[in-house]
Amino acid sequence: MPYWDHHIPLPKLGPVHSRLVTAFVALICFINGYDGDFVFDDSEAIINNKDLNPDTPLSNIWKNDFWGSNLSSNSSHKSYRPLTVLTFRINYLLAGGLHPIGFHVLNVALHCVISVLMIDVFAILIGGLVHDGRGVKLNLSPKASFLAALFFAAHPVHTESVAGIVGRADLLCALFFQLSFLVYCKAFQGGDKKFSVLWIFSSILLCAVAMLCKEQGITVLGVNAAFDILMVCNLNIYELAHRSGLLMRLALLFLGGSFLLYARWRIMGTGPPSFTEVDNPASFAENVILRIVNYNYYYSLNAWLLLCPWWLCFDWSMGCVPLIKSATDWRIVWPLLLWCCLMGLVYQALCSQDSNKRRTLTFGLVLLVIPFLPASNLFFRVGFVIAERVLYLSSAGYCLILAYAVGYCSCHWKKHKVCVATLTLLCVNVARSAQRSQHWRSEQSLFTSAVSVCPLNAKVHYNVGKNLADRGNQSAAIKYYREAVRLHPKYVHAMNNLGNILKERNELKEAEELLSSAVHIQPDFAAAWMNLGIVQNSLKKLDEAEQSYRNAIRFRKKYPDCYYNLGRLESEGFFLNALKINPNVASCHGNLAVLYHRWGKLDLAKRHYELSLRLDPSAPGTKENYNMLKRKLEQRQRTVG
Repeated sequence: MPYWDHHIPLPKLGPVHSRLVTAFVALICFINGYDGDFVFDDSEAIINNKDLNPDTPLSNIWKNDFWGSNLSSNSSHKSYRPLTVLTFRINYLLAGGLHPIGFHVLNVALHCVISVLMIDVFAILIGGLVHDGRGVKLNLSPKASFLAALFFAAHPVHTESVAGIVGRADLLCALFFQLSFLVYCKAFQGGDKKFSVLWIFSSILLCAVAMLCKEQGITVLGVNAAFDILMVCNLNIYELAHRSGLLMRLALLFLGGSFLLYARWRIMGTGPPSFTEVDNPASFAENVILRIVNYNYYYSLNAWLLLCPWWLCFDWSMGCVPLIKSATDWRIVWPLLLWCCLMGLVYQALCSQDSNKRRTLTFGLVLLVIPFLPASNLFFRVGFVIAERVLYLSSAGYCLILAYAVGYCSCHWKKHKVCVATLTLLCVNVARSAQRSQHWRSEQSLFTSAVSVCPLNAKVHYNVGKNLADRGNQSAAIKYYREAVRLHPKYVHAMNNLGNILKERNELKEAEELLSSAVHIQPDFAAAWMNLGIVQNSLKKLDEAEQSYRNAIRFRKKYPDCYYNLGRLESEGFFLNALKINPNVASCHGNLAVLYHRWGKLDLAKRHYELSLRLDPSAPGTKENYNMLKRKLEQRQRTVG
């Protein structure tokens, strides 16, 4: 048993009670978001994802990415997480539709289970893999593992993964990550020399399951390998050649990991996803030194989110974190400080005379660093600057180190002061998690909370503006859209939405300028071309409007709204094309009926008037026109008679 475990200022609870308390803490942190809305990325991954609909073939989830796009498409994000999508589909099926409560409740429940399992993971990493005479695993660090699990359960950086429904991927990945590690530990119930190959293969299989929830799951193999070398065999690198059993196990992990990576690469189809400079500006820096400096600055910001999770934001792109471009930038101090702290921890982990200290700090660093590697930009470019969700697993390493720090301080400082500090930290984290979970209940509160954290982020202002516009507050929306365009002058979506609002307010000249700029910056932006055509039509620039509509259709073949608008400029053919794409548009039937009515094709006019009224009985003007047509038909019949 680690000597510092019994000094930790917590009551010694039994296994069941410690798990219940941990689950309860995890629950109270995030339960207030159980009836929240679908927010932010939920709209693409859930609301607009056809793979959730029971009418869609189940096989589609194995062909499409996390967002419902075909993996072979060049526009695919390449995030292959079919098991996560499957759980969304089950939520949809059980609820009978898109009702967010079931989605949120399952996320909170998963976090509670993961927090409880962390007790077992921490117990092994701190106290070692020890069994009694009956083969039952013993927890030699009950207080330390309990405290580390409490820190994990209540950490506010987890809010995005728990309160945001798309965070389900991180939760499921973490769950199977833990199971893979715990199953790997089961392979050594008979000791190092009598290990079970079956349990090792089972661990690799669970790693594959974790990868099918989120790609980060592959990193459990690295944690398993480190555990085997440092804990099971308790040897240094120079002794590896003399341990054939260890080499065999490492070979199995390597071959299993290589196969999974190869399979994952083949699944991606057309290669890695493509990202833009606004997604990850440091990765586009031409100077390699600047790229490295900024990557390390990002690492230091991630470390700060673990240490002080007060400044949390749903998105950190689009200027939220300006690049370090010179050695005189004072922010260069942060990566230097980070590496000083890491080197200090590494020195203590390697050189301390206390074996318990070495083991705890080593595995704390292993858990902190290895799960973060896929997000580090070291192996491939990622599509974000900072993402709080990727810290879900890495935070376990931080919590382990923090629990050791509490134990160390309890041995050397006054115990009651350490007790007060520890309880205060836990209470603050619980309160902050609950507060942050409240932010994630609606897009309005989520987006507004980000303005003070990332005032330079154009996407934050865009989302606040869009939310205001959706709620009918156009005057306030204009302010935020203008700020988004000011911060990012090439933000075509902000230009398009601002142009739309100005169009509705009859400020046509400025609307035309904004929409023209948008299509100049992004010539294939079909929606902006259509909106530009509407503005030009209002300005009586009919030839230019027609060309804009045609450009929109050129870049988006299936665009019924644009065919409709072009139909209003031209005639029958475009309405028919629109109805071929979507036959349930009442306004198209109504306008086509008016054309036929004017051209004297009365039977066709009658048919389309009736279709329009069947789809929309309250369609303005359609009923009156239909009554006029009926009178005309009756008059014609009387004449014929």
